[in-house]
Amino acid sequence: MKKTLELENIEKQIESLPPKDQLKLVERIAVLLRKSGLTTKKKLEWSGLYGLGKGLWNDEDAQSYVDRLREDRV
Repeated sequence: MKKTLELENIEKQIESLPPKDQLKLVERIAVLLRKSGLTTKKKLEWSGLYGLGKGLWNDEDAQSYVDRLREDRV
């Protein structure tokens, strides 16, 4: 409850700022978030993709598959 009131108070103060100062504040907050690591992307787990293409080739070799795709484009 206390934090909610604090946030509401902060929001009111921000709304009273001129747009230029609001933008500066947003930029400062973005820098803080980047430093905290909160906005960093997680590494992809490539091993989780293993086997997802199974059945895509329909028992044909890769070159035949590519050739067929190229024929379909023309």
